[in-house]
Amino acid sequence: MTFENHKISSPLDKYIESIFYYKDFVPEHNIEKVIPTGNIFILIELDWFERKTFNNELEPIGHFRHSWVSGMHQKHLNISAHKNSEMLIIQFKSFGAYPFLKLPINELNNKVVQAEQYFGNRILKLREAIILKQSISDKFEIVEEWLLGIFDEYKAPPKEIIDFIKTLQSQPFSKHNELLKDYPKTNKNLIDQFKKYCGLTPKVFHRIFRFNTLLANINQKKEIVWTDIVYETGYSDQSHFIKEFQEFSGFNPTQFIKNGYNDSVPNFLPLDK
Repeated sequence: MTFENHKISSPLDKYIESIFYYKDFVPEHNIEKVIPTGNIFILIELDWFERKTFNNELEPIGHFRHSWVSGMHQKHLNISAHKNSEMLIIQFKSFGAYPFLKLPINELNNKVVQAEQYFGNRILKLREAIILKQSISDKFEIVEEWLLGIFDEYKAPPKEIIDFIKTLQSQPFSKHNELLKDYPKTNKNLIDQFKKYCGLTPKVFHRIFRFNTLLANINQKKEIVWTDIVYETGYSDQSHFIKEFQEFSGFNPTQFIKNGYNDSVPNFLPLDK
């Protein structure tokens, strides 16, 4: 398998978490569950395979070709996995998509949408150009040029919103109410700004960040003591922890470990391995 992560240049690096490319990926499964990370993605397929999303009964509910946008997801998402696949993916920072999409980010919450709906034929022409380029570095270069072409610096989020979401990423959930008091404007202003620039509310983001910290803590561990994990990640009690675990992953903690998901790539759980 070929995998390359692009070093993003300024000013894009302020808003984009990663741009990566892979080819000849051969998974041992056909459907995988994606755990929310607090990011928006533009996904560009380069292999001509149709992608699908599935409900919890694993029945297809969405069909996607060429390129699509995956919005802010509050719960897990089931997607198809394909052998010998080739894709280029743009991952925005939690506050980073608005200057490119130029619409309230909460309109994308819990949605996967064909990218042409937001970018028109420009995204299809970009895909064609990526396919024609032979070297991966050339593919990354034209993606950066395209992103710079649609970027509007005047639509960047206010500094206090960027600072606040960075604080949520670095502080434990137990301090959430204290952090709200430190915001220089009203709580209503904070929530309205978050919906516009980030999609979800500050509390939901903080919960997602906490759960991803939890996944990182249990990944590859040979022995897991759940009472310690509950305490370390700041859940009020074990029942609350189990409920949130189920909401984000679709499994209770016991099922998660029994299926060996702590040995999987974090945030991607094979469902039919």
